[in-house]
Amino acid sequence: MKALIGTGVALITPFTKDLEVDVDGLKRVVDFNIENGIDYLVVLGTTGESATLSSEEKELVVNTVIKANNGRLPLVLGIGGNNTTAIIEEIKSRDLSAFTAILSVSPMYNKPSQEGIYQHFAAIAKASEKPIILYNVPGRTASNMLPETVIRLANDFDTIVAIKEAAGDMVQAMRLIDGCPEEFLVISGDDMIALPMILAGGAGVISVIGQGLPADFSEMVRQGLAKNVANAYDLHYKIAPSIDYIFAEGNPSGIKCMLHQLKLCDASVRLPLVGVSKPLQEKIVRYLDIHQP
Repeated sequence: MKALIGTGVALITPFTKDLEVDVDGLKRVVDFNIENGIDYLVVLGTTGESATLSSEEKELVVNTVIKANNGRLPLVLGIGGNNTTAIIEEIKSRDLSAFTAILSVSPMYNKPSQEGIYQHFAAIAKASEKPIILYNVPGRTASNMLPETVIRLANDFDTIVAIKEAAGDMVQAMRLIDGCPEEFLVISGDDMIALPMILAGGAGVISVIGQGLPADFSEMVRQGLAKNVANAYDLHYKIAPSIDYIFAEGNPSGIKCMLHQLKLCDASVRLPLVGVSKPLQEKIVRYLDIHQP
């Protein structure tokens, strides 16, 4: 799946101050990313606050991104959760013609065994005609999809083509890169270790900070994929403080603060999330003043 190599971004869902979906803000974020070197866009992931969007709002977000993108970049749609049957029903009922792949998170809260995780994704793979990106994020799901499970899925199902690996564990990432089929893509889901994963053989990243700093971040990824290590690390260390800032008080509160400072959208988030504190906002503003004048 060459379309998924490089820098993808997990798009936010901008809200107005009244917490309605901000269609114009979303269009600005999409254009900003496309114009600054991002390779593909991910819609309705965790960063998009999909858990607090109604069905109608999800449709509005999807249709807005499709229209704003206008075929310029590949699109990936988040369809995941802990109800396997509901995910399959959504895949079968939704028009996925505009999307290159589906991103599906390992089940949260239920805490299935490794066999349960395997059977969950096996059922989804059998139901989907679209390629599937697995998503492992133990910090949110309370269970870790082990390399052995991912390797088994990658070998058993042609429609399972990649994993967004966000365990924050380089040893686990290297085991995936080494053990999965050559054509299977191991994509970083952690901005801070995206470059080390790429240099170890990973295919790129699905990023949060990338949508706030698309030019620098996507260039770092390109340099990493080209094995221009010194150039890539120069960019990494330039970007690194901003990664700490945007995650310090939760995602997407931090990245929305940055995008607000860039005049792309409001910083509003929906409860149970809250906006960042004044001291953190000042750090983000200072960073942008220095690095994005």
